[in-house]
Amino acid sequence: MGLLDVVAGALTGSNAGGGSPLLGIVMKMLSNQGSGGGLAGLVQSFQSNGLGEQVASWISTGANLPVSGDQIKKAFGGGQLGQIASQTGVSENEAASGLADLLPNVIDKLTPDGKLPEGDLLAKGLSLLQGKLFGGG
Repeated sequence: MGLLDVVAGALTGSNAGGGSPLLGIVMKMLSNQGSGGGLAGLVQSFQSNGLGEQVASWISTGANLPVSGDQIKKAFGGGQLGQIASQTGVSENEAASGLADLLPNVIDKLTPDGKLPEGDLLAKGLSLLQGKLFGGG
């Protein structure tokens, strides 16, 4: 079983984060490598907003530290969180809570060796995973 199978199984087996709409947005965010985006950009944003310990635990091979909806709001800011909420049809609080549940698991599954993957490899993997999860492949 490959990494993508593990991630897909782990994420589709739970309803964390409100299901596929929020997961789809997370996958797009993580696959957006341009202009400081992608997984590395998200990690940097968390580190810059005082959540370095949490995100480091998601990347490491140990247990994942939890993150709260309020911490997610701080890391994403109102503008980006508002867009996510609008795209998923939920309130900002619900979007933040869903991301707090979803992101530790997604990042953990995308970093099984305890380190950030290469950009191109990550983009390809996320593209394949999106196809599996959303019927495109």
